Amino acid sequence: MNNLFSLFEAIRFLTIIPIPLLPTMDEKSIPRSIVWFPIVGLIIGAVLLPLGVVAGWLWGDLGRAAVLVVAWAVLTGGLHLDGLSDTFDGVWSWRPRERKLEIMQDSRIGTMGTLALVAVLLLKCVWLAGAGELWWQAVLLAPLWGRWADSYGIHWFPPAREGGLGRTFQAELQPRHFIITTVATLACAFLIGGGIALLAGGLVWLVTWWLAHWWTRDLGGLTGDTYGALCEIGEVVVLATLAAAVVV
Repeated sequence: MNNLFSLFEAIRFLTIIPIPLLPTMDEKSIPRSIVWFPIVGLIIGAVLLPLGVVAGWLWGDLGRAAVLVVAWAVLTGGLHLDGLSDTFDGVWSWRPRERKLEIMQDSRIGTMGTLALVAVLLLKCVWLAGAGELWWQAVLLAPLWGRWADSYGIHWFPPAREGGLGRTFQAELQPRHFIITTVATLACAFLIGGGIALLAGGLVWLVTWWLAHWWTRDLGGLTGDTYGALCEIGEVVVLATLAAAVVV
């Protein structure tokens, strides 16, 4: 029952899908749901699939890609996109560490954050369209691996601030939870896409590792915003890999 509650909590936290009768979210219930993050990514992809079928029939590959990327953002409430823009407003400001963290907490979006948002959304559209017949695999695998990137960043890198949800996340995510999450993600990815899905996951790991090291050096650790950025960039890496597989 607790495991089912954690799954529902993860769905409620990461999407706008209504989950009735759950108690109010708190700083303990959300971190306990981290183990389910990649599975929620898979659910997000599954929800988008019927829309992709209809959009592709009506408007072709590019139209389907655009519709799916918009629906993707709406379904997730723009949670990770917000983190992406805040992260790049901060890390590309080239200010001292404390000032970067202050900028990331500012609700206003700056030039660098806007540039990051436009780049990610544009690349998602182009590479999802480029995935061709593999589009349905891309829609399932990208949110799966993107939310695994969240789990990786939370487990392996320190939080930048003493307080806040980032530190609570790390305290709650035990090594066995991360192992379970990783094994489940690998199994789901292989069943969906075989070797290319595992290659995409390996590239997500490399990019996530590099970004997390960069941001840890600049910020002293990771924050909730950087977790969102890791997810969004991880999704882009998966889409790029599947689009490249079609061309090659």
